[in-house]
Amino acid sequence: MNNKKNNERIIVADDHGIVRMGLIQTIKKLRPDAIISEVEDFKSLYKAVLKEELDLAIMDVNMPNGSIQEAIDYIKIHKPQLKILIFSSQDEDLYAVRYLKMGAGGYLSKQSSTAVIETALNAILATGRYISDDVKEAIFSESLNGPTKKTTLESLSDRELQIANKLAEGIPLKELSNQLNLHSSTVSTYKNRLFEKLKIRSIPELVEILRLYNH
Repeated sequence: MNNKKNNERIIVADDHGIVRMGLIQTIKKLRPDAIISEVEDFKSLYKAVLKEELDLAIMDVNMPNGSIQEAIDYIKIHKPQLKILIFSSQDEDLYAVRYLKMGAGGYLSKQSSTAVIETALNAILATGRYISDDVKEAIFSESLNGPTKKTTLESLSDRELQIANKLAEGIPLKELSNQLNLHSSTVSTYKNRLFEKLKIRSIPELVEILRLYNH
């Protein structure tokens, strides 16, 4: 029996300490020999990815100092062998396929039972992929019929959705343009476009739409 397989190096990236603690405890129960580290933002994740020889990155979607697409791209460029599992409270039906298309190896809901977490860990560490039955069904039906009955949020581009989430967090346009390295007029254009697509006129309405989909 090869011991190396049991000493997987896993990093948990989430900006909520309680979430990291809960997930790390669960992983330790399931894989006692795993070497687990933790970070709370994208910048620290990038440093750890370069410095440590990691097997798996489990990461939340919304964290400070970066975006999920940038993080996936960064890992693909610098450590292409590193497996990526998204761990999020967002609605799996709406978001999972989107993150898989961005390049993640799997999507795991924060509401998952220990049994589901175990299945996901085993699958992603063995094959680099974890796709739940629900997501398989969504991918299968999309490949047969094309995207079915697109919800309004699904009609947003990745960038529009990223900006929608940040606006809902109350980040002002000026700060948003700095964070995303975009001209403030470009951010305004994105904002107007996503308001138009969602048929809304205010941030509170946007918050409500995102809340309905994410919980």
